[in-house]
Amino acid sequence: MRTRSLVLLALAVVLAAGLSALGAQQAPQPGAPAPAAGPPPPPPPRPDAAAVLERYQPVTAARLRSPEPDNWLMIRRTYDGWGYSPLNQITTDNVSRLQLQWTVRTGEVLAHQSAPIVNNGVMFVSTPYNQVIALNASNGIVLWRYRKPRPAGSIVRHQPNRGVALYQDKVFFTAGEAVLIALDARTGRELWQREAADNKAAYYTTLAPLIADGKVMIGTSGGETGVRGFVAAFDPDTGRELWRTFTIPAPGEPGSETWPKGEEWRTGGAPVWVTGNYDQATNTSYWGTGNGGPWTGDTRPGDNLYVGSTIAIDVATGRIKGHFQYTPNESWDWDEVSPPIVVDYQRNGRTVPGLIDVARNGYLYFLERTPSGALKFVDGKPYVNQNVFTRLDPVTGRPDIDPARKPGLGKTAEFCPNAHGGKNWPPIAFNPQTRMIYIPANNNICGRMTGVPVTYTAGQGFTGIRQDPAFLNPGADHIGEVQAWNVDTGERVWTHRYRRSPNWGPMLTTAGGLVFSGGTVDRNIHAFDAATGTLLWEFTTNSGIIAPPTTFTVDGKQYLAIQSGWDGDARGMANNVARFFPGEVPNPPQGGAIWVFALE
Repeated sequence: MRTRSLVLLALAVVLAAGLSALGAQQAPQPGAPAPAAGPPPPPPPRPDAAAVLERYQPVTAARLRSPEPDNWLMIRRTYDGWGYSPLNQITTDNVSRLQLQWTVRTGEVLAHQSAPIVNNGVMFVSTPYNQVIALNASNGIVLWRYRKPRPAGSIVRHQPNRGVALYQDKVFFTAGEAVLIALDARTGRELWQREAADNKAAYYTTLAPLIADGKVMIGTSGGETGVRGFVAAFDPDTGRELWRTFTIPAPGEPGSETWPKGEEWRTGGAPVWVTGNYDQATNTSYWGTGNGGPWTGDTRPGDNLYVGSTIAIDVATGRIKGHFQYTPNESWDWDEVSPPIVVDYQRNGRTVPGLIDVARNGYLYFLERTPSGALKFVDGKPYVNQNVFTRLDPVTGRPDIDPARKPGLGKTAEFCPNAHGGKNWPPIAFNPQTRMIYIPANNNICGRMTGVPVTYTAGQGFTGIRQDPAFLNPGADHIGEVQAWNVDTGERVWTHRYRRSPNWGPMLTTAGGLVFSGGTVDRNIHAFDAATGTLLWEFTTNSGIIAPPTTFTVDGKQYLAIQSGWDGDARGMANNVARFFPGEVPNPPQGGAIWVFALE
């Protein structure tokens, strides 16, 4: 059934209450010029926050390995990336009774893509423009607020921040200008900061750190400006760099033979946009890598490792143990932004120690983890309309490509899906009860691209393409979908179609038999029956939702939390969908608010 949202008057009252809760701690205007001095000290915690801060519990390695059901200690809750909660107080039978408990404005209005992280009743969220907020998770009272002023002249081409990481008594996050920062979890006081890369060369960061094996790991963005991507690990106590692994090999390193013999590797791209997942048994982290530079592959002949790949990194040393490249000589801006989830599945009567990746190129991949770290192809199939690959090699998974669908220098090509991909960065979720993964897909949207000459200049765009407006696959009547696939059969079980909207909604699934997701132009958070796909509940927020939902308990009560704040690529795709269906697709207003629900 559909539960209607609060009337506008009630919504205004609630938002006003949220703003009142912020008190004198209002954030400055987005993008305000930074003062010459460093960040001011955070305001002291509110007196009524003392109790919740006193019960804050340090986040140990043991807690990260096996988090309590009541808490949500990392962006996907567990190292395997499932986005699954064992909480079951909210179920398919009672989800229609969810009611808003509190909402708080963040003070920012651009794309909000951070998962609310909760530890013993304390919630942490990050926002665009280098802000972290700590709140009482049960009532929304702001405990502290930190903001790092952005230096004048910083090059940050994408403003979202995708979350924080907790470890010991610290909160870790990455400032957009490629700086790793550690804060005191109880006070918000800055403990240290370290420059991870040269922002003047257009390195910047969007992801949440990954804590594993006593290290803080991050990657950097900037593939559209000709950076050389990398993953690096840092000491959590001092910020000292422990290792750095580049995603483009230098001459003589394994994989360098897949690049031309010139200097193309120095500006080859393969940035890292999204936090990796982690296999505890083998101390291996898995990261997705982005596009090459420039975007059209005929300017850099060869497969170009490790562009458009999953790489397996030994967390102890930083060594690349294995890889799988989804799109050799990637030429469509099909970044493999997301890491695969770590999940074992059944094939032909055996249990496969697996990885599952829903790739931007429109194919769903089942891989196998091996003791050596090498990644083996098991199976792959399209999950949206895809007309570039004619087939995948059944042994290696390498695609055969229709040359007419591959753009090049001075050559125009049309292809489906378009550059945004069948699924972009929003993560899938896996429910071990249903044995299904849940995919936020965009189908039937196609693109047209032409390569143009470009010369590398540090800090400048290095795409080398002209992109025409996206177009609709002939005869199609919808774009956004939520798909459910059984991991053991490799077959699709159900699909929910959003007829007049794209879908940019990260997925959450629970032991209550539910799937939660936003991602649509109606500004709703949706709840589906995980087994059947039936829409059971939805609620309209102030803006579109492109952040991951999370769930947790405080004092025995289960809550659902989400950030609302629509912008960026989701807005761009919605503009295209509005052209396909004139007058039927409202593009959500910008927002910037935290919404928390519970049963009433």
